Amino acid sequence: MRRILLKLSGEALAGSKRTGFDEETVKNVALQVKQLVDDGYEIGIVTGGGNFWRGRSSENIDRTKADQIGMLATVMNCLYVSEIFRSVGMMTNVLTPFACGSFTKLFSKDRANKYFAKGMVVFFAGGTGHPYFSTDTGVVLRAVEVDADVILLAKSIDGVYDADPAKVPCAKKYDEVSIDEVIAKNLQVVDMTASILARENKMPMWVFGLNEENSIVNAVKGKFTGTKVTV
Repeated sequence: MRRILLKLSGEALAGSKRTGFDEETVKNVALQVKQLVDDGYEIGIVTGGGNFWRGRSSENIDRTKADQIGMLATVMNCLYVSEIFRSVGMMTNVLTPFACGSFTKLFSKDRANKYFAKGMVVFFAGGTGHPYFSTDTGVVLRAVEVDADVILLAKSIDGVYDADPAKVPCAKKYDEVSIDEVIAKNLQVVDMTASILARENKMPMWVFGLNEENSIVNAVKGKFTGTKVTV
């Protein structure tokens, strides 16, 4: 692997707080990513927005507006995480599919590749820029566009199970599962749109728990304990 797209769930960024940011958690992520960058890996980051907003859970707001609020939540997350990354010695840039004044720069593949070539960590905020598409779809889309080798999905759960382990204590965890099985059984690694996009473009995804010690570095360096979604 040379170019990796890392998806950080909003809930994972909040740590035990459930909302907002847990700075210790984010700094731990930053220090792990710095190890990878120092070793020559190119790292892109996509964050969810669930630590601030989940548009689909709102019944009183128009879906388009709710999704736009969610997009802005991911921009806030990327700006914050980007600054923590900078504080430990990395260069970063935040790209969005829509204008955010001087806060971010507009996404293009050429611009992302230029930043990767300069050794920067590139943050892809704002999802796809359109309602009705989740950050799951956004991360697969960006991974395909920038020719990433793999998507690392860092979640608050440590892998893919055949049922919700919070509700079914005896749920089975997969060490490896094909994207075809994920789609057929609706295992919800990512949403269905993202799953089909990953299958069509042969984009592998590795799912693991962010809160496990050194989990990001371990995933890349051969000590992976989560679930590999193969294509």
